[in-house]
Amino acid sequence: MFRIGYRTLKTSIGTGLAIWLAQLAGLHNFASAGIITILCIQVTKKRSLRTSWDRFLACLIAMGFSSLFFEFLGYSPLVIGAMLLLFIPVTVALRVQGGIVTSSVIILHFYSAGQVSWQIFYNEVSLIIIGIGVALLMNLYMPSVDHKLMTYQEKIEENFHSIFKEIVHYLRTNEPLWSGQEITQLSLLLEEAKALASKEVENHFLRNEDTFYVYFKMREKQFEIIERILPLVSSIPASVKHSQKVADFVDELSNHIHPFNTAVIFLEKLSVMREEFSDMDLPKSREEFEIRAALLQLIKELELYLSIKDSYRGFPHEKTRIKPKITVNNKGKN
Repeated sequence: MFRIGYRTLKTSIGTGLAIWLAQLAGLHNFASAGIITILCIQVTKKRSLRTSWDRFLACLIAMGFSSLFFEFLGYSPLVIGAMLLLFIPVTVALRVQGGIVTSSVIILHFYSAGQVSWQIFYNEVSLIIIGIGVALLMNLYMPSVDHKLMTYQEKIEENFHSIFKEIVHYLRTNEPLWSGQEITQLSLLLEEAKALASKEVENHFLRNEDTFYVYFKMREKQFEIIERILPLVSSIPASVKHSQKVADFVDELSNHIHPFNTAVIFLEKLSVMREEFSDMDLPKSREEFEIRAALLQLIKELELYLSIKDSYRGFPHEKTRIKPKITVNNKGKN
């Protein structure tokens, strides 16, 4: 479906404004101001600022190269080629290679003028300032993506909830009826959510709004643990008494997936469960030994899962989810 995005709108308005200002100022090659604006408008504020600085510095270097090469070697296509052989490696060494295209335009302006003068320097610097200035002005506005991030947060928590419920079902029945689609969905959701949260961080100059990014990284670490838990669960028979205890624990855990608070309550319950397992009679067969080892490893992984959340600093109150769909007990959340 045809749609006009906010970046397209900013680019079109900014380009026209830059050309109009350059023309109003009586500058030669005024259309170049619009080209600079197009190149400097980026998807985030920080990226736009970095790009603008790269282009500004590269253009200043280009004016210096133009003065030396054209005045001492003459105005010819061969001189332009020789100049670029040195100019491009210099910009790469200074890490401002993003400004090569813009500065090449400046070089061609000097070549077309056939002379080096203060008027040309003034004209080119003015074009650069207008083009970059308008781009930065356009990029002051970035639409909030908090609603999208909250939606990702909610979908990720719902997938965690579903996966834990499937684990509970298997521990209680050993019925392998689950398709595992939530695993694939969760992996994709986490990648998309992190990318969007990272972009949001780059839209703030004076502060790091990384609340969502840290949250999604935390959930990603927990997801890695869940992937390790699944093979352990598949090796535990439902007939084992302690399998039901673990199932009850995971069931309660699944109903407390939430971005706030810590997991202290559940860590204490796991500690008690570990002690109970330690007091069990020694395994009488190899099969019992393997089941006991799987149970203990499962508890260890669950402790790590909860420890990751316990060390998480949590969401500020204004960063709430859209609408809670999972029952929350104030005694402990994870």
